[in-house]
Amino acid sequence: MGRWQNEWIHLSLNCNVPHTHENVTIYTLMKYKRRAASAFTLVELLVVIAIIAILAAMLLPVLAAVKNSAKRSKARVEEQSIATAVEGYDSAYGRLPVSSAAQNAAGTGDFTYGAAFNGGNFLNPAYPTNNSEVIAILMDNTQLTVNANHVKNPQQTKFLNGTPVSDPTLPGVGPDLVYRDPWGNPYVITMDLNYDDMCKDAFYSSDKVSHGGLNGLVNPDGPTATTDNWQCRGKVMVWSAGSDGKVDTEDPATDWENRNNVLSWQ
Repeated sequence: MGRWQNEWIHLSLNCNVPHTHENVTIYTLMKYKRRAASAFTLVELLVVIAIIAILAAMLLPVLAAVKNSAKRSKARVEEQSIATAVEGYDSAYGRLPVSSAAQNAAGTGDFTYGAAFNGGNFLNPAYPTNNSEVIAILMDNTQLTVNANHVKNPQQTKFLNGTPVSDPTLPGVGPDLVYRDPWGNPYVITMDLNYDDMCKDAFYSSDKVSHGGLNGLVNPDGPTATTDNWQCRGKVMVWSAGSDGKVDTEDPATDWENRNNVLSWQ
């Protein structure tokens, strides 16, 4: 429709031009065309929805990776705080924060306050216990017999400030005094109970896991030794099974299920 026709329609509707049936019909058609031109078609809407779905599918794995990375960082911070608390206790009392039962079970070696994971159980058969004893002593909690009347922490010093939670399946220090990682699994804590400044963990001492000195471990029997005697320099080792909660006793520490673990000494 030409410019003169648009002007004629405008005049016919707004001035004194008669509103004939033909004039009104032309105006209605023009109004519909303008409205249709400014709306989305069904195809356009479907394309937009498809693009949004594709972007969401691409973004979700990224968000999951960021969230998992944040949890790994939190686990490492918590492990370091446990290790620092153990060393602080040792400096204050000249001994490590363990029960007599754990010390007896260790004999002339070290002791692991372990946990049962998918792929391995690292509870000492002579005295199967989790990290609750250690946490009770470090936080000066008298709930457990091991620290009744502050017997293991007479100075009543809070060496560790773990976050208390009401549910024993949640991350943090549960009502059972077990300290759980950001994925809800107990931290494994190994201490140097023969006081040779070397820690021998129930899992990482295995040659299948640590052969060749993976994760910076050393073997007193030699760097090429195949004995289950791999150890970490220091008084304490703390580790988490990571986001999958799994370990593999038959494969090296570089295997995926073991590589996912979070270690305090790295």
